[in-house]
Amino acid sequence: MSDPNDLTSPIDEGVTAEDLGRVLFIGVGGVGMNGLTRLYATRGLPVSGSELKDWPSLPELERLGVTIHREHTASNLDGVDTVVRSTAHNDEHLEVAEARRRGIRVYHRSEALAAAMTGRRSIVVTGTHGKTTTTAIITQMLEHAGLAPSYVNGGENIGAFTGAHGAGDLFVAEADESDRSFLRYRPEVGIVTNIDVDHLNTYGDMESLTEAFERFCRNTDKDGLLVLCADNPGTLGLAKKLRAEGRTVATYGFSDGADVQLGDVESSVDGVDYTVLYEKQVLGRFHLPMPGRHIALNSTAAVAVGLYLGLEPEDIAAGIAAFGGVKRRFEKRGEKDGYAVFDEYAYHPTAMTEAVKTLKEVAGDGRLIVVFQPYRAYRTIAMREEIAAALSLADRVVVMEIFGPGEEVPAGEGGQALLDAIALHADDKVFVPEWDDVPAAVRALAAEGDVVVTMGAPPVSLMPDDLLR
Repeated sequence: MSDPNDLTSPIDEGVTAEDLGRVLFIGVGGVGMNGLTRLYATRGLPVSGSELKDWPSLPELERLGVTIHREHTASNLDGVDTVVRSTAHNDEHLEVAEARRRGIRVYHRSEALAAAMTGRRSIVVTGTHGKTTTTAIITQMLEHAGLAPSYVNGGENIGAFTGAHGAGDLFVAEADESDRSFLRYRPEVGIVTNIDVDHLNTYGDMESLTEAFERFCRNTDKDGLLVLCADNPGTLGLAKKLRAEGRTVATYGFSDGADVQLGDVESSVDGVDYTVLYEKQVLGRFHLPMPGRHIALNSTAAVAVGLYLGLEPEDIAAGIAAFGGVKRRFEKRGEKDGYAVFDEYAYHPTAMTEAVKTLKEVAGDGRLIVVFQPYRAYRTIAMREEIAAALSLADRVVVMEIFGPGEEVPAGEGGQALLDAIALHADDKVFVPEWDDVPAAVRALAAEGDVVVTMGAPPVSLMPDDLLR
């Protein structure tokens, strides 16, 4: 077995999900672990999980036959053959330590995902931004074409498709670069949406981060396909380098040199329409039922995958048009007193900028009010000016305190410092450190016709319910 503490080592060749026996997933309520658990359960494998928080996804797992332990105890390991943990659960975690004491296998989440891919044609999506939506669009396209893909995504699809399923020979997965675990995979098709400054607590600098993405590309099957964005300097540089070495590369984007190029984009509250060309030949007019140029950009990566798999352009277009969206990605949560409430996952300034621009389109004549919870102290401090610039595009802003589990926010570097950097009038921005005070602050700022969006990594995803109440 590979070393679960070495997040760059591949799983032993030939190991399958079935080989893991009875599996306990630690922290089963988290998005990544929840999706992987669901995948194993939909394959009919014996699965249990432990979780302290009452996540809304847990009842669905229980309906699939997953035993959920509501505490972390040694007895959870009784009868278990394999324990699966995330990077957040280190060797000192009670269940991990007990598994090692008993001689039970301990796998990192990425190893269990790699095992689930064994024997299937895998399509793995990574990148700093857009990977969850891109994964979901590809999955929807293949499902619509009748190919019944297996899939695991970092977000939960809206509509008929959940965040994971274990059915088909094609396997679509989102890969996390934050802890280097994406280097465990050996896909047939590797997709990199972009390379931007992030996770420097892991990599140290952009050079090391870029080298990791290059290694991911080299881990892709030499006879397979690399799909790289032509609009991002990092991915475009990789595309040129790898193509010169004889790799099969398809680029996508707005750029004139892109193999899959999109243009003539029209975005509105009803969605986005655009023309797609492949090698300078028009494939057709495409439609996505959600607005945003960046969403259209994500979909062209799916076009490249569809063409590689032999799908007809009209079938690709139909699958993209059927896309229902992903929870926490431009998700409308409801309306109250004449204003709409959306939820958006973006916490990196590049993604935030695109999200705010799109939501401004939706707001129309109304104002856009952003409720932002900064994620991680090191990221917020390092990118304060860029985050502030993104928030300054909104009409009004509520800044919460930094959410950074296990971190200590340095004095004077918290949410107030971010608020001070936002280029809005004092009456249009407010720092609200206490969760329970946020709804009243929003109420004071909002009026009929306005759009309110909660933005950031969990747990701010729970705030829309409080706002609507």
